[in-house]
Amino acid sequence: MYAKVIVDVAAARTDKAFDYLIPEELEEMVHPGMRVMVPFGPRSIQGFVWEVTEHTELTRVKPVKEVLDPSPVLTGEMLELGEWIAEETVCFLITAYQSMVPSAIRAKPKKIIRSNVESTNLPEALKPFFDGKNEAAWDDVVQTKEAASALKQMTADGSVMVDYLLKDKTGKKVTRMVRIEGGKADEDYSRILGAKAVKQVQAMNWISRHYADKAVPVREVQENARVTSGVLQALIKKGFLLEESIEAYRDPYQNRVFTESERPSLTKQQEKALAPVQNALWKQSYEPCLLHGVTGSGKTEVYLRSIESVLKEGKEAIVLVPEISLTPQMVERFKARFGSEVAVLHSALSSGEKYDEWRKIHRREVKVVVGARSAVFAPFSNLGLLIIDEEHEGSYKQEDHPRYHARQVALWRGRWHSCPVLMGSATPSLESYARASRNVYRLLEMPKRVNEAVMPEVEVMDMREELKKGNRSAFSEQLLEKMQDRLEKKEQIVLFLNRRGYSTFVMCRSCGYTPSCPHCEITLTYHNTGRRLKCHYCGYGEPLMQTCPDCGSEHIRFFGTGTQKVEEEITRLLPEADVIRMDVDTTSRKGSHEKLLDSFRKGEADILLGTQMIAKGLDFPKITLVGVLAADTMLHLPDFRAPERTFQLLTQVSGRAGRDKLPGEVIVQTYTPEHYSIQHAKWHDFHAFAREEMVQRKRGGYPPYFYLTLITIAHEDAAKVMKTAARIADLLRKQLSPEARILGPTVSPIARIKDRYRYQCMIKYKNEPELIRILNDLNAQYQKEMAEENLTISIDMEPQMFM
Repeated sequence: MYAKVIVDVAAARTDKAFDYLIPEELEEMVHPGMRVMVPFGPRSIQGFVWEVTEHTELTRVKPVKEVLDPSPVLTGEMLELGEWIAEETVCFLITAYQSMVPSAIRAKPKKIIRSNVESTNLPEALKPFFDGKNEAAWDDVVQTKEAASALKQMTADGSVMVDYLLKDKTGKKVTRMVRIEGGKADEDYSRILGAKAVKQVQAMNWISRHYADKAVPVREVQENARVTSGVLQALIKKGFLLEESIEAYRDPYQNRVFTESERPSLTKQQEKALAPVQNALWKQSYEPCLLHGVTGSGKTEVYLRSIESVLKEGKEAIVLVPEISLTPQMVERFKARFGSEVAVLHSALSSGEKYDEWRKIHRREVKVVVGARSAVFAPFSNLGLLIIDEEHEGSYKQEDHPRYHARQVALWRGRWHSCPVLMGSATPSLESYARASRNVYRLLEMPKRVNEAVMPEVEVMDMREELKKGNRSAFSEQLLEKMQDRLEKKEQIVLFLNRRGYSTFVMCRSCGYTPSCPHCEITLTYHNTGRRLKCHYCGYGEPLMQTCPDCGSEHIRFFGTGTQKVEEEITRLLPEADVIRMDVDTTSRKGSHEKLLDSFRKGEADILLGTQMIAKGLDFPKITLVGVLAADTMLHLPDFRAPERTFQLLTQVSGRAGRDKLPGEVIVQTYTPEHYSIQHAKWHDFHAFAREEMVQRKRGGYPPYFYLTLITIAHEDAAKVMKTAARIADLLRKQLSPEARILGPTVSPIARIKDRYRYQCMIKYKNEPELIRILNDLNAQYQKEMAEENLTISIDMEPQMFM
């Protein structure tokens, strides 16, 4: 038998399957989707088994050295999905496969086999390896064919489990347990142990009363019988107790009790939206649905009811939420409804917690996964539903290899499993909305809030008028008045600022000098903590200067508004207000995000001030005022999606107000109040915004009327970048059809990052069947230069970021 292996070397020459002989003793063990160690040139490297076959066209074939998994980490579906991702995103196969498994198992682990049966009941071939213990080393067991075969059988029926002991400290979390030897408890151990061994008698009597025939955690015995570990060690030595280690999952939510509040009854519009999803589920048919529901219309309840239907059918569900709205509140709703059936995957978990959650899924111990972008690869084999909440979010697109979009992967998996894919948003992306308008997706609308609650009233304040009045504060007079009013009424306020840091930049008033990063073409941002200037691209930092390095003037001033600066201003203007600030600086520690929100929910603060992370998912009844301090920061970015993102953000933030019985108000402060994205957000009118924005998109030749591909070339030598970019643009013009538009080459909006100059070309096209092949050929053509000369060419299909 031969294994076709995709080796772990991301390069054009190795982007194919290599044939290896499967040694006879490993034949029973090797299956597609497993990781193996294989000889490659002078070294041994990891790879994924792509296929097992009886034939090879090669005359000399090296043997597989070692099998790294007891069962495949990639299913047949995942192997096929990886091929599709590699082709669609122009990346290497190994890169696609590596992105599907947790980082914890990418390191080479040492493997231990743990048995769940008495050593006397093990098959003869395995007994010598366990030698009376409940664990054995994998490397020893798989040496002989008989033992390997017995192991495979026992792994399949769950009698043994294979554990990875990882070098990068992401091992198993193990609980020390003790049980009464032989399982026969005595009524009073003072007769057996003697009256002098007071503590030992105390421990044995307590265990026999509460855990006569099962194991108990050591810590529990110590706490309840009030004995030390030395006492238990003595009992183990005397043969009264048996010690064993039992694996425990790391649970990031273990100290939380989730109780479900009273389940709301569905509104007519929720029932109407739910019906087509349930129909597709019962018919087992692939149906992409776009759920367009205003903020507060009860989309989450529709998700929860859909999942209930999935679980009744004995199937599994994946729920994707953007990283920033993976708030404890969101997790809580799923955990309260489905309890231990839920696994949670997101970036705030430690690598050990992620690994344990992934293993629960891999072992079929859970039925629902709630997570950010990469949770779309959850290794379920019986999927009944995929949900993408806030489907318009840019964070669903991975910005480095493989550059997949979670929405496209979810649709691919929905097709594979013949199940519905439900995409929900109050402000769908125009691409999705256009597909729904053309019946590619099924459109489900929920135009009203639950309980007929009214949408908050939005007032737009023209900050140019405030400046004319001499008001240089971050707050318009109107917003300040309303904040004072809410503080008197003991209601809560959310202030949203669309940026982070203390001030956007620093400038010399005498000569106009602005400090910028020496490695990137970007101005430095001032952070009040430590009084430092920082680059948000490469991390470079320097202390704030006292005098201008160009002209020696001391007139150094801050421009722009950051969260720290606003917080100081609130403290000055409203000293009685308690403020919670949420931004990258205050939420960098694990669990801090949750603590701050919890504190706000309990009413320990009057004002929640924050950036992007407070725009979504918050549902607090006492919030009656939302202030948007710099509505147009994003409007002026060099990105055709700037108006759409501004509209989405204003709508999402406005949606935080008046979600309960108290009516809500929103004040939007802007220097461009006449812009259509701000005007339509004022009236919560998505359809009017979509109509106007579509006209702009058609005129400019942007999605959804055209597809885009962005090619970025970077190198330390500016001349080399320009030449390479020009050659690539010429090549594309020759090979693509005359209908395709090639824009550039031109300098990237940020011309230099980390001392590397950047140029870009953009392709706009409607139908180019050969494009993927041409891009893959182009990538292969420049591989040598990329390896030898440190040139990078990144190809981004359907880019979300243009900076």
